[in-house]
Amino acid sequence: MLPDSALERLQDGCQTIATKCQNLGISSWEVVATQSYGHQVDIEGGKISLAAGGGEGGYGIRILDEGRFGYAYLVDVHSAESAINSALSIARMSPSIDGFVLPSEQPASKIDGLYDRSITETTSEDLLTQADAIISEVASLDKHATVTGGGIGVSANASAILTSEGIDSGGLTTTHGLGVQVSIDLDNQLTSSWQSSSSRSKLPQIPDCIPKAVEWANLTRNPIKVDSKQGDSPILMTSEGFSPLFSVIIPSAIKGEKLARQESFWSGKNGESVIATDLNLTDEATLPGGKSSRSRDGEGVPTRVNQLIESGKLIGSLWSTRDAAQQIAEGRIDSAKTTGSAIRSGHQSPPTSGCSNLFLTSSAKSYSYNDMIEMMEEGYIVNSVMGAHTANPTSGDFSVTTSSILRVEDGQIIGPIKQAGMSGNMAKALAGGIKLSDNVRPQGSYSSGTMYLPDVLLGKGIRINTV
Repeated sequence: MLPDSALERLQDGCQTIATKCQNLGISSWEVVATQSYGHQVDIEGGKISLAAGGGEGGYGIRILDEGRFGYAYLVDVHSAESAINSALSIARMSPSIDGFVLPSEQPASKIDGLYDRSITETTSEDLLTQADAIISEVASLDKHATVTGGGIGVSANASAILTSEGIDSGGLTTTHGLGVQVSIDLDNQLTSSWQSSSSRSKLPQIPDCIPKAVEWANLTRNPIKVDSKQGDSPILMTSEGFSPLFSVIIPSAIKGEKLARQESFWSGKNGESVIATDLNLTDEATLPGGKSSRSRDGEGVPTRVNQLIESGKLIGSLWSTRDAAQQIAEGRIDSAKTTGSAIRSGHQSPPTSGCSNLFLTSSAKSYSYNDMIEMMEEGYIVNSVMGAHTANPTSGDFSVTTSSILRVEDGQIIGPIKQAGMSGNMAKALAGGIKLSDNVRPQGSYSSGTMYLPDVLLGKGIRINTV
């Protein structure tokens, strides 16, 4: 799946483009390159519907000219001169950012666990075998359950960066991921549950998310009727249910640029308590095996652990080089510098500030899932939400729906609810009356990076309107 010379070819291409920049008299430039290879298998209606493979990639070039920058991308190095001229033309027409320069070379430490050779040796036939095993496992767990959608994929990715300031780095990463939609259509009732898992190393043939999908498809059967009460309600959100809202709202709120522009509900609150005093928020780009770990950020700056909230107080934020320089130049802040938090969506776009592996932790005691149900006494359990992308990252407000919700009374689950609306404010929900479970699970993100979250018991700030 991954050619032996993949990384070397990218680095050679970066050097070719860099040489052309030098020949054209350009003194400040940055060249990045990415190339991905992969196999995937899709499942639909309990059967394998598609097996495919392929790759994509290219080069990006950022040119600085007296604080102005231009960006262009290309696939073939033979078109490098045209792309360079395009980036240079854009730079000359762009506004100047006083003090904006490309970062200098600094040594970066290697991060373990980002590459698994066994993934690169995985074939399409191996994925077909795994898909068959998952379909069979779901049927064995419940004879009425079917994998109605989903798929499995493996990928290997090569990336490189070369700059006029001496940064010359590259590396390989791998990913094995899968997601399944399990449905039960019985007695004129259709219930379903989506669960997923991914890792830098090879997943087991039957990951833990498979029985969980069957479990929640069963838990939401035979809905009961409940009277919706006015006011906030305690909500136990599973990691899978909490992560979509958290990942839309919190990574945006913690970006330095958003804080400086007064576009975060935490703007102007540095050093103040913004969430419950036992809670901490940490961005750990150096986590071994982390899904969003990297030794260097999107600008080649060495990554690090950034403590953002400690004991409830806002003490940090995430910056890229350009964002920091721009906010200072525009007079919004007096000082800021990169925190090694520049991210890229690929070679086609310039870097921006963003998170890597974001952890929500507590210095207080953690609890088991069952303990939190008992402590809740009366409320709801939510395992997934729909419409999280509509949440407002500036205010923290959200209004979503869920059909994966259970009613709890007297510390016991009494049954599922067919559907409910859920609204509230994330800042208020995290401000107090919150407890975390002892089971942290990595979750994908709608915005950037990876969220490492436990099940969360929220005591206030959320309202449930049952249908």
